[in-house]
Amino acid sequence: MYGLDLTGHPAETRVVVAMSGGVDSSVVAALLKRAGYDVVGLTLQLYDHGEAVHRAGACCAGQDIHDARRVAEKLGIPHYVLDYESRFREDVIERFADSYLAGETPVPCIECNKKIKFRDLLNTARDLGARALATGHYVASRALPNGKRGLFRAADPDKDQSYFLYGTTADQLDLLRFPLGEMPKSETRAIAHELGLSVADKSDSQDICFVPSGKYTDVIERLRPEAVNPGDIVHLDGRILGQHSGIIHYTIGQRRGLGVASGEPLYVIKLDAASARVIVGPREALETRLVYLRDINWLGDMPIADANGLPIAVRVRSTRPPQAAILHVNDGNVMVELPDAEFGVSPGQACVFYESVDPRSRVLGGGSIVTPQHPRVEARNIINYPLGLSA
Repeated sequence: MYGLDLTGHPAETRVVVAMSGGVDSSVVAALLKRAGYDVVGLTLQLYDHGEAVHRAGACCAGQDIHDARRVAEKLGIPHYVLDYESRFREDVIERFADSYLAGETPVPCIECNKKIKFRDLLNTARDLGARALATGHYVASRALPNGKRGLFRAADPDKDQSYFLYGTTADQLDLLRFPLGEMPKSETRAIAHELGLSVADKSDSQDICFVPSGKYTDVIERLRPEAVNPGDIVHLDGRILGQHSGIIHYTIGQRRGLGVASGEPLYVIKLDAASARVIVGPREALETRLVYLRDINWLGDMPIADANGLPIAVRVRSTRPPQAAILHVNDGNVMVELPDAEFGVSPGQACVFYESVDPRSRVLGGGSIVTPQHPRVEARNIINYPLGLSA
């Protein structure tokens, strides 16, 4: 039931539910309790920023912990709160700040899922004798012919969270379950109302939950004030067009708010952290066909070394549908070739692998983007030579 695929009588099967205080995880706990499972709720306290406690769209803070506790009380299940603030700060927030200072555009939800929610929560679930850890994520987990479990895109394409969960390992998938992966969000809301849950109309959480003001730069400047250096805004042709107050205020592909005047539309092409330069140019300079990756998590059936030349589909940002690609693996280096160019691919973002472009396709893993290859940028030798000079 609900995609659990667990043997044994429900009453004798313990399932831990990661309860964030939102409607999705609350419905998961309620459905499993109604099905007769021995349900235990766990909530992580990850941060507390005062004003963020009651901010709409936040999660894992004061109000959300209170909401999770109220739902658990209504369902009559045990509920525990785990203080992971120090781990979250070290593994997610600090890494987030350093990534921006390096000229990257990180996705903190991915790190949180890999380093906190699944790694640490799974260990706690095992300690509690649970047969499974269930979450409210919109992604599907199904048994494979080889006896393992695979990760698949959710039935609701608008809520699919597979992009943020590509880092889930094969061993973790054996214990993880995602009961909402086969239903639309509208059904989740309807169930919450039917069961009389207090969070039925609660707003969905946002990607960067720990940014109380909504401005990520405030967090970075508070954590690394000495590292926010001003520098030049430079055109691809070598002209200095202006100055900036820190590369953290810019992202690859950005057009508005550059702070420079020009007779042509300009976009951020590259962030050169070493020299504190923001490189700008025309949109065509953003074209990317080759994407290099690090920190690969592979979920395919064959060893990744045997996947060289494998036709797959990829997403290089969460808001884009998968597109056809070719996976290249040479001497441990992993690269994705995009027959149809993408624009504005940024280091620090994830490139997620899928079996195909099918809406319910299997997730084959992914990696973190390190060096998108821009042909026009390479032609100018921006990475290795001063602007305006040839090799």
